Amino acid sequence: MTGPQRRQQLVEVGRALFAEKGFEGTSVEEIAATAGVSKPVIYEHFGGKEGLYAVVVDREIQALLGLITTALTSHEGNARALLEAAATAFLDYIETSTDGFRILVRDSPPGQSTGSFASLISDIASQVEHILAAEFKRRRLDPKTAPLYAQMLVGMVAIPGGWWLDSRRMKKEDVAAHLVNLAWNGLAGMEARPTLRTQGKG
Repeated sequence: MTGPQRRQQLVEVGRALFAEKGFEGTSVEEIAATAGVSKPVIYEHFGGKEGLYAVVVDREIQALLGLITTALTSHEGNARALLEAAATAFLDYIETSTDGFRILVRDSPPGQSTGSFASLISDIASQVEHILAAEFKRRRLDPKTAPLYAQMLVGMVAIPGGWWLDSRRMKKEDVAAHLVNLAWNGLAGMEARPTLRTQGKG
């Protein structure tokens, strides 16, 4: 194999093992044995297991962000269609990149601040903040709260997406439709100044 081919092989092997066993449950020895190479080859290409994991996670994040961004940019101006496209794109990724999604929803290795599921949610939410802010202005809602709602909307897709991956009790399109139903109808009835109605009561 050429250097780039070997690197790609190691990424694919690492991706499968990290998805199955997690970062802590996967050893350099196991990666090397599965790939049919010696341990020094992994250190040569990635500096160790942490380096390989970081490359795998980064590739998955870029793949998911690419799908979400494409969905968002292809439905500018139509908020309902945008929400449907984004939810469907997220579920498409879960369906076609099951191993990648399993890696992303696991906890990051100790000491690694990037690549966590929380940071992924934040990255995706940042892609939709400006669109939500514009929609909030149109509806005379406070656009400064758009980042918070972006986080909530993305999380609302990601967590049920994991449930759907494990159960597969519903069609992907039905899951997307129910997600959009809750999100869209919730947004449609939002109050300009929400308060907790039971606050201060016994």
